[in-house]
Amino acid sequence: MKFTFYGQSCFLIEIDSKKFLFDPFITGNELAKDIDINTIEADYILVSHGHGDHTADLVPIAKRTGALVISNFEIISRLQQQGITQVHPMNFGSYDFDFGTLTYMQAQHSSSFSDGSYAGAAGGFILASPHHNFYYSGDTSLMLDMQLVPHYAKIDTAILPIGGNFTMNPRDAVKASDFIQCNNIIGVHFDTFGYIRIDHAAATDLFKAAGKTLLIPEIGRSYDL
Repeated sequence: MKFTFYGQSCFLIEIDSKKFLFDPFITGNELAKDIDINTIEADYILVSHGHGDHTADLVPIAKRTGALVISNFEIISRLQQQGITQVHPMNFGSYDFDFGTLTYMQAQHSSSFSDGSYAGAAGGFILASPHHNFYYSGDTSLMLDMQLVPHYAKIDTAILPIGGNFTMNPRDAVKASDFIQCNNIIGVHFDTFGYIRIDHAAATDLFKAAGKTLLIPEIGRSYDL
């Protein structure tokens, strides 16, 4: 599995030659100013919730790539109104795709479109594939529902927010890794603006003390996992 980070909570996962782009927000993120969205390819685009820092580049990338967009019913309905036809709506549940089983799971977070209208419930994704299982929590606080994650799959890698204030901080993410029974964590949703700036060394040390690994990725860099 290859992981490429584009800033905030936008990243690309490559498994078995399939490309999964998550929460496309690059334009407007000063830290990602060197990323050209027109170079990003995707077979699937997965959207955790409707906030602008997860959807700003969704429509142009979806139209250019023709990727299948997977999200909650409300976000998919809004996309259809904007001419996006390659879509798959979900609510909290599982579906067997050609790449494996995808579970859309609850997150504790708000969700609205830029005009303030309701964008459905916020969620995260568990992807169980033949060669790698991963969990992306989306924006969320620490929640006991995470204890259900191992019911759906034995997680090899988990992608969790670590910026605090709007989501979990590093200490909460350590506890979340206990709940999901995964010690290999990639941190997202950090440093983009003042409220969520973190001490990288302190966060890494928290995980190390717990016998776990935290990868704090660099924007534009790819990692083989």
